[in-house]
Amino acid sequence: MKQKPTLSLGTALIPVVVLVLLLSVNVGIYGDDALSGSNQFILLLGGSIAAIIGFKKGTSYKEMLTRVAENLMSVTGAILILLFVGALAGTWLLSGIIPAMIYYGLQILHPTYFFAACIVICALISVATGSSWTTSATVGIALIGIGKAMGLPAGMIAGAVISGAYFGDKMSPLSDTTNLAPAMAGGELFSHIRYMTLTTVPTILITLVVFLIIGFTQDTTAVAQTDSMLVAINESFVISPALFIVPVLVVVMIARKTPPLIALLIGTLLGALFALIFQQSLITLLAGQDVITWQSTYKVIMDAITVSTSIETSHPLLNDLFQSGGMAGMLGTIWLIICAMVFGGVMDAIGALESISTALLRWAENTFQLFASTVASCLAINVTASDQYLSLVVPGKMFAKAYEDRGLAPENLSRTLEDSGTVTSVLVPWNTCGAYQSGVLGVSVAEYFVFAIFNWLSPFTTLFYAAIGYKIKQLRQ
Repeated sequence: MKQKPTLSLGTALIPVVVLVLLLSVNVGIYGDDALSGSNQFILLLGGSIAAIIGFKKGTSYKEMLTRVAENLMSVTGAILILLFVGALAGTWLLSGIIPAMIYYGLQILHPTYFFAACIVICALISVATGSSWTTSATVGIALIGIGKAMGLPAGMIAGAVISGAYFGDKMSPLSDTTNLAPAMAGGELFSHIRYMTLTTVPTILITLVVFLIIGFTQDTTAVAQTDSMLVAINESFVISPALFIVPVLVVVMIARKTPPLIALLIGTLLGALFALIFQQSLITLLAGQDVITWQSTYKVIMDAITVSTSIETSHPLLNDLFQSGGMAGMLGTIWLIICAMVFGGVMDAIGALESISTALLRWAENTFQLFASTVASCLAINVTASDQYLSLVVPGKMFAKAYEDRGLAPENLSRTLEDSGTVTSVLVPWNTCGAYQSGVLGVSVAEYFVFAIFNWLSPFTTLFYAAIGYKIKQLRQ
């Protein structure tokens, strides 16, 4: 590809402004249904506007298409993970794994400290696995179910789950973003992690305190209503602690650096096996037959993996929880990611992303402005390129020399990249992370945005440190 055209900041921002305006109108009309397809078309319209600008500046159709193809290739793993998460959710519901998590969770957890427990549990799992995505797809789904059964707002639960999951993802040496940030900044992994604790630990502690306060405001009378739910679960499923073998194995595999796709596939197959072992009566019921046959069993399990499963119980609240869309249920999210990658690819091909980052870099005249420019650049890339990794790579490459010239250690840049790029990606509905978490947890970004406290507070924490000059590491002479 030839060199990207040079765009003025105003020209580069035209597709972004139009996109935001159109999305605002679209969401105002469709509400939560905007993700069913209309938002996807708006992203394509935004990409079309960017393409028109590119044509006028000399960028060829082939160049834009090549960059879009590269973008789509970069999210191949994410798309496959989404499909396997849908499959895993289906077999884990059919096998009784998710109902068992809800069953025991209702007996152990209390609404007052439920949100804080979500944060701690998800943080521990995410540190062990290095993946916020895996955490949400396993314990996150179960915690959403438990919280809903208690009558707690889904947005609050998802916010607590995401806060804990992204804390662990950010601090784990197994995390790809935790390795990518220091690589882009020219730092060292464990020095980067130690330096991140200065902003990350206070931020998660503030998040915990806020959620503890929220917990004390919740109606605890819902606990008295859980007895009927426990009875309903026992009536529909065979509940046993042995069912936890599968999720524990999946977490252990990922902690031991098994590729997520392999771990999720094994988790899906084990879920199907445990359905055969523990839930034969349920399979017979779903098949609509008096006796179990291999043909009906195959169809019930395959439907759970690929299409949908809906299990009726004697409790109406549980009927909403015990539904899974399988792999097909993830297609809307995949569609959104593909359209977002088209918009981001065209924006990159025409040089718009580089123009925005360059303008922010020129504005930085002192240390605080340099940090602020980095934060703004990461946020802009998350919104425009719709990709978490680009929000680390592009600003990392652009700002590394500026930090060095000001005598600042690379840990300053790598920490800021994580504080503003990694964690805010989940707050953008059309970003791969926002689309994934929303699809997996079944809660829209608009619902959990305010309650993902750790994620939106992190950039403010790093900017506060920069403003007061606290713990700004200098290069060794």
